[in-house]
Amino acid sequence: MTTLSCKVTSVEAITDTVYRVRLLPEAKFSFQAGQYLMVVMDERDKRPFSMASTPSDHEFIELHIGASELNLYAMAVMDRILKEKEIVVDIPHGDAWLREDEDRPLILIAGGTGFSYVRSILLTALARNPQREIAIYWGGREDKHLYDLSELEALSVVHQNLRVEAVVEQPEEGWRGRTGTVLTAVMQDYGTLAGHDIYIAGRFEMAKIARDLFCNERSANVDRMFGDAFAFI
Repeated sequence: MTTLSCKVTSVEAITDTVYRVRLLPEAKFSFQAGQYLMVVMDERDKRPFSMASTPSDHEFIELHIGASELNLYAMAVMDRILKEKEIVVDIPHGDAWLREDEDRPLILIAGGTGFSYVRSILLTALARNPQREIAIYWGGREDKHLYDLSELEALSVVHQNLRVEAVVEQPEEGWRGRTGTVLTAVMQDYGTLAGHDIYIAGRFEMAKIARDLFCNERSANVDRMFGDAFAFI
């Protein structure tokens, strides 16, 4: 692990609760797609955030931070970012990084700002093998929570092998994507998951349900399912 001081070069409020933050580290750094960093608040307080940028982005680190009065844990980090314009990070962490088997089809699953995790994996996988079969399922309570959907749709035009499934639980009138949960959508779309690598970013309970459903009912290989939550459940 490396501890780095980072200057905050930009903060963009993507929605009323999600911020896109760009960091400029003081020294060289490295990580694997799908790993996360820890924001050092003090010696005993380090808070994890997935990196949305890729290992090939040597000049910056991008974070997507969901922060509101309902998430004071992340809000305290945003307060420091906005006030001090500098943070200290501990990098890298996590074992749910993109494996180097470039031929197996990928399924990427995320809820909300968990998109940052699968974004890094997606862009890296496409760079390694532009023809790899990839499906990304991104879910949110409302369609505004799928804040970078246009980026994904643009990628799917360039890469015919990329399938984007946007899933909203409480759609507004005119929503053209799917309704429900991402896990239900995956179960509807696949009779078997035996040959797939599956990467998932979500709450512990979501990850546990996904593992149980996919392995028991769709023959997924538990050793080819990856997510930081699996280390805790």
